[in-house]
Amino acid sequence: MIARKDAAGARRTGSHPGYLAAALVFAVGMAGTTLPTPLYGLYQEQIGFSELMVTVVFAVYAVAVIAVLVLAGNYSDVVGRRPVLLVAMGLSAASAGCFLLEAGLPLLFAGRVLSGGAAGLLSGAATAAVLELAGPEQKGRASFAATAANMGGLGCGPLLSGVLAQYTSHPLAWPFWIHLGLVAVAAAVAWSLPETVEHPRRRPPLRPQALRVPPEVKGVFGTAALAAFAGFSLLGLFTAVAPSFAAKTLGVTDHAVAGAVVFSVFAASTAGQSLTQRLGASRALPAGCGVLVVGLALVGSSLLAESLALLVLGAVCGGVGQGLAFRAALTLVSGAAPAEHRGGTISAFFTVAYLGISVPVVGVGALAVRLGLRTAGLVFAGCVILLAAGAGLYTALRPAGERQAAGR
Repeated sequence: MIARKDAAGARRTGSHPGYLAAALVFAVGMAGTTLPTPLYGLYQEQIGFSELMVTVVFAVYAVAVIAVLVLAGNYSDVVGRRPVLLVAMGLSAASAGCFLLEAGLPLLFAGRVLSGGAAGLLSGAATAAVLELAGPEQKGRASFAATAANMGGLGCGPLLSGVLAQYTSHPLAWPFWIHLGLVAVAAAVAWSLPETVEHPRRRPPLRPQALRVPPEVKGVFGTAALAAFAGFSLLGLFTAVAPSFAAKTLGVTDHAVAGAVVFSVFAASTAGQSLTQRLGASRALPAGCGVLVVGLALVGSSLLAESLALLVLGAVCGGVGQGLAFRAALTLVSGAAPAEHRGGTISAFFTVAYLGISVPVVGVGALAVRLGLRTAGLVFAGCVILLAAGAGLYTALRPAGERQAAGR
């Protein structure tokens, strides 16, 4: 009890690691989830598996994230933020260990499952910790810090591993050793953070959350979730198979370049999210969908023209659109949800988003086996353009207030 009171007093006086420290922990954990992205081609050469299996290895990560969101999405509300952050760091370290011990597909799958578990825990606990450690005058900056840590961490993972894979003698080892060092630092920082949950319980039972959408939210949930699905599909494409597109369709075999291309889409997403508040959520959602459509069209054009420049332009444009639409969609859904059902509603929203990051890219892998990567990429771009355009047009023609009223 005394420790909790001391932590609360530290929050009031500011004599403690602040929200930026929690954001650092968040970023390091999320970076580990995308670290293998530029390395899948090397694993293919070493182990020998198809493009479909690359997307399946990636998809088990999203399945693990969804499972953790359902089973323990609100666990940090009960047990406290700091223990959950430390468990997430442990899972992240164990994931890196699986990749270091890599001796075939089973350990690759295990590494991705552990990584998904870490991301699922961090998405709730770390976001809450960043916001709660900020003072009243810092809430706006803390909200963006949480967003930047999430998307920025996801982008830094492939950039780091791509550079290390290209310029070091052990491309499948150095990225994970470096990440283990960063995880150790992040765990020490997490340990130093004050607990922001006032009365945490020790080892409470897990109670899976019911993924339900209250009637008040149904008017906005459908289109918001569809926009999130489309935007996360773009992120999934770049995280899972963009390096393969670059190597096999565009002839780009430099791992550092591949990592930088993936980094660009996440960096652009962070920039797009920073613009949402200026536009307002109701305008930002259709605008983001429109920019996402342009980005996807550029990605498709890059495959037809075999142009790396168009691929990067598509990554940046699509990333801005995804970030703009995603933050707007989340704002509308969380704002419409009643307080007593907000956690379950947001978990349902994230479940749809993470389905978007997994299901379409597995489809790309399956199509690539039969039709080739270029054709699979073009089919993917066309389908997601239709989804994003439909969500954007609907939200542009029907104001958010009308959609909320229709849900009541």
